[in-house]
Amino acid sequence: MSCVLCVVFSRFLQERLESCAKSKEFKGLVFNLCFFHAVILGRKKFGSLGWSKVYSFNDGDLNISGNVLRNFLDKSSAVPYDDIRYIFGEIMYGGHITDAFDRRTTQTYLETLIVPEALMGMSLASNFKSPDPTKFDHAAYSKYIEEKTPAETPQMFGLHPNAEIRCLSAQAESLFASIQSVLGSAGGPQKGWRKEDILKATVSQLLAKMPHPFDLPSIKTRIRDFHPFVVVCLQEVERMNTLLSEVHASLEELEKGISGQLNMTEAMEQFSNALFAQRVPETWTKVSYLSNKTLAPWVADLLERVKQLESWTAELQLLPSLWIAGLFNPMSFLTAIMQVRARSDNLPLDDMCLRWSVSSIQNAKEVAAPPDAGVYIHGLLLEGAAWEDGKGTEGNIVEARPKELFCPLPVINVTAIPAKEFTWENMYECPVYITAQRGPSFICTANLRMDMDDKPERWILAGVAMLMAEE
Repeated sequence: MSCVLCVVFSRFLQERLESCAKSKEFKGLVFNLCFFHAVILGRKKFGSLGWSKVYSFNDGDLNISGNVLRNFLDKSSAVPYDDIRYIFGEIMYGGHITDAFDRRTTQTYLETLIVPEALMGMSLASNFKSPDPTKFDHAAYSKYIEEKTPAETPQMFGLHPNAEIRCLSAQAESLFASIQSVLGSAGGPQKGWRKEDILKATVSQLLAKMPHPFDLPSIKTRIRDFHPFVVVCLQEVERMNTLLSEVHASLEELEKGISGQLNMTEAMEQFSNALFAQRVPETWTKVSYLSNKTLAPWVADLLERVKQLESWTAELQLLPSLWIAGLFNPMSFLTAIMQVRARSDNLPLDDMCLRWSVSSIQNAKEVAAPPDAGVYIHGLLLEGAAWEDGKGTEGNIVEARPKELFCPLPVINVTAIPAKEFTWENMYECPVYITAQRGPSFICTANLRMDMDDKPERWILAGVAMLMAEE
């Protein structure tokens, strides 16, 4: 952090620091602006926990922001903090940001740093305060940065120490992937086997495990009422049938290609290479759900999804608790919850919202029947924080436990209520994603209860989110 902050602050030489009519305010806010710039660059190393997408923040953003700051101060009798934060967060830096929750993170930093306290020695990190602008020139600032900036830790960015584990794990996975791409099949677990023999065994095992598509016409004959949840069930069955049909067809085709009954095409070669490398073939992912799993975990996950659909289609009744991560389109199920309530109360769907209440039920198998209102769902993970039962009526989010990157959440009761009846008091607005890559896998926003003395800014900077899968 010290090196980055030194380089960043070097853009503001003594002449530039003195170019503003309000020299004190300019120097104090410029120092915090440079700290902000260094922090948002530093968050990149933590992957999706830092930013859900990759953004090209650069020196141009800093330079232009410095010029804008000087112009605002020169033309205003009082420092327009709100205007400055808006310009920085929504235009200068915000112009790069396409994700609403990343924008929220940026605004949270600015609301913490671009404040009157910047001129009064506010704390920026452990044992690191913003210097007194009336006593520091450029040389003094540079020396202060070199000598006083603490070692870079996740806490400097508002993240939990577990973020370092996540960062190092990602680096290790990237290294292993590079090694695998270079070595190819050399040194594999079936050393001495021919590729064709390995593929033949893999295809045979997959075909033996893979269930056949559902008998959709037969299921439809048992429908008495096209209830919103029944419609979602049918949609899930249709998509699962498409996937299972593709899996069977491609495996059977490759089996014939290996045995010599068919000529191996380029597409079949690509398919076989994916299986050999234990990757999910692209032809499957095109008709599948979002997932970053390798082949074996992906197949196990698929079988669990089929098992849940078999239970759901058996009686076409809402399950006691639904594994929401096992759906192709989780949002369609959540929308159905609002549709049921909207029809019941004769209200427009647009007037409804969802309320998430985390129960104390740790094992979904303990749920005997659906709740009186809404639905029970399970299978969600909390990243960046942990959940503690026993405080208040629902429990609340707490600091993540050491070395626990993902905290399994208890069964959650999701209900639909009129939006005008909902309040965010003592609630954290938590994004929900399908995968740990976040960004493109965003589903919706959930409410998680906080402790009475807690502030949402803590969890925003910690990157707290719900996930449906660790990968």
